[in-house]
Amino acid sequence: MKKLKRSARLVDMTQYLLARPHTLISLTAFADRYQSAKSSISEDLAIIKEVFEEQGIGELNTLAGAAGGVRFAPKTRKDVALERLLSICRQLEQPDRLLPGGYLYMTDLLGQPAMMQELGRMFASAFADRDIDVIMTVETKGIPLALAASFFLNLPVVIVRRDHKVTEGSAVSINYVSGSAKRIQTMSLGRRALKEESRVLIIDDFMKAGGTIQGMVDLLHEFRAVVAGVGVFVESGEVAQDERLLHDYVSLARLTEVDLKTRQIKVQPGNYFNSDSK
Repeated sequence: MKKLKRSARLVDMTQYLLARPHTLISLTAFADRYQSAKSSISEDLAIIKEVFEEQGIGELNTLAGAAGGVRFAPKTRKDVALERLLSICRQLEQPDRLLPGGYLYMTDLLGQPAMMQELGRMFASAFADRDIDVIMTVETKGIPLALAASFFLNLPVVIVRRDHKVTEGSAVSINYVSGSAKRIQTMSLGRRALKEESRVLIIDDFMKAGGTIQGMVDLLHEFRAVVAGVGVFVESGEVAQDERLLHDYVSLARLTEVDLKTRQIKVQPGNYFNSDSK
């Protein structure tokens, strides 16, 4: 790359960091890229760090030593996330989204890249300090959320199948109980898809009693893997606590009321916003 003026260097360096979240980048790499002294690079990074924190974009952490450098951790301020999530809740409350059984139609929202980026950043903020190796979701509606979170956490995604595919090779399959009707279903994961003893973050689009997520937890036991966290986009608030199979999770939104007769829906921010931390 040709030598850039400082203003251009700041723009390019910012874009470089944003495109590589949770990646350690040495000062030497930046110095070589911009043909500049490390002291100048350090000054530029201090400016970017200040802007990132003031604007709630994330944190720029410095690691000292010969093997050190900087690492960008995307985060979103709770007040900014709450404002956006409230807008999403209003969309979820549209009467024509109500489906039989009290479920919500969300496929159109899950297909919006900008919204997925926002939700993915929220998940990344919630789990930024966890020790995680991989993100897991079950096909199909959880995939956009998992992929969005995976970008901001810089982690691979593992997709659990409802039915075993020949292209997955040998697999582990389990039966699990799903839905209020207590139906027995099957989920499968290829043996090559997940290393044993991995630390896994589970992401899903909707949780009622938690049967599907509990199925993924049980599947992880077959790989001797550890559940490092669970994140859901929308949880149902109409399930009694003693009926819920899962209690340790982060939800972005909460379905608090569904009236099938009047088709009235109420959605509120989830437990992610219960904390007073930024």
